[in-house]
Amino acid sequence: MDPRSIRVGVLVGSLRKAAYSRRLAGALARLAPTRLQHAIIEIGAMPLYNQDDEAAAPAAWTAFRDEIKGADALLFITPEYNRSIPSALKNAIDVGSRPKGSSVWNGKPAAVISLSPGVIGAFGANHHLRQCLMCLNVATMPAPEAYIGGADKLFDAADDVVVPATRDFLSQFMQAFDRWIDRFVPAVPSR
Repeated sequence: MDPRSIRVGVLVGSLRKAAYSRRLAGALARLAPTRLQHAIIEIGAMPLYNQDDEAAAPAAWTAFRDEIKGADALLFITPEYNRSIPSALKNAIDVGSRPKGSSVWNGKPAAVISLSPGVIGAFGANHHLRQCLMCLNVATMPAPEAYIGGADKLFDAADDVVVPATRDFLSQFMQAFDRWIDRFVPAVPSR
């Protein structure tokens, strides 16, 4: 592994195995600069956050928090459910933000991509997620913004992006994210 490698924790908002969000996560890993090492951090098995359970935190919460702590940067890829983010993603955000004073999100550089089959590319979810991340002190890349429409026509059988303009935009987005990370992760030590 390149000593300059950046561990990017990828949070996929949809739990479907063949979700457009999950397919895009794989495509982005292939389009990104090689030093960005992507790893999907699964969110579907976590029990709903309940502060009463903190005394004996579920193992899934602890494992999730440890994975986020181990990431140098975060990439959120989400669909839109009812003009907002999916409940599993909101639960993951809540689990990572607790207990009070121990948020695993604090100061992490991040980027947000939303997508949908519709033309507005899950604009509402994108902005709602950004609002949640702002209050947790996640350094979310402000530009370029990424709202990807037409997700149902975006991929080939190997889950590569087949729309040339979208593929070029996503490649540029990942290059911008790489530069954004450098503002917050000045030197990554050898692992």
